[in-house]
Amino acid sequence: MRKQIVAGNWKMNKTESESIRLIDEIKAQKLNENVNVFIAPTFVNLASAVKSTKDSGIQVAAQNMHQSSSGAYTGEISAGMLLDIGVNHVILGHSERRAYFGETDQLLNEKVQAASDAGLQIIFCFGEELDDRKSGAHFNIVKQQLSTALFDLDKSQWSQIVLAYEPVWAIGTGETASPAQAQEMHAFIRTLIEDHYDSACADGVSILYGGSVKPANADEIFAQTDVDGGLIGGASLQAADFAAIVNGFE
Repeated sequence: MRKQIVAGNWKMNKTESESIRLIDEIKAQKLNENVNVFIAPTFVNLASAVKSTKDSGIQVAAQNMHQSSSGAYTGEISAGMLLDIGVNHVILGHSERRAYFGETDQLLNEKVQAASDAGLQIIFCFGEELDDRKSGAHFNIVKQQLSTALFDLDKSQWSQIVLAYEPVWAIGTGETASPAQAQEMHAFIRTLIEDHYDSACADGVSILYGGSVKPANADEIFAQTDVDGGLIGGASLQAADFAAIVNGFE
């Protein structure tokens, strides 16, 4: 059975004291015990977040990592460094990394391989721009992103992968793909995986929706057959809102 997952990507927000306070507020909420809950603070707050979430059931993810295990890469963080402080999950391929830092599908392929080889669990992000959606190229864009970055993985490595479909036009804009649009794309993604691997692999991977998920729309989005949860941005910075989204599953 696929895991239900809600992951909060805090991006470049919250100091250490603010992060600990937010974690305490989330821990004080009543959360659906059937949902796997993740938070992704900034690099400098990961170690304290691991300590603050100990025995809470909340898991900590990094927002990025470098593809090399070590070297002269000023400002970068390796998979081994994450593991050493107790971080076992990493977000890769977020649209902001692609847009602002020029991350390509080929680079992300290297990052995914490095994370997988190190034993990290990966939340892999992908999705189309508004122009792609308007021109009807969104399926081809998603197919290309997945094929280049992930489809040379061995089937066994997919146990380390969670997918996060994020239509770029719906991130931070207040726009949201309709539940039907989300389901259509998630079903397409699952078919791609089945065609490249097999139905067991496709049925086993959790696919999250990321794009302006809020308490008001979470239950309708999560009710779709192939939507297994959400990658949450702004709404994850408020404990009550985040908890309401976690509880959006019936």
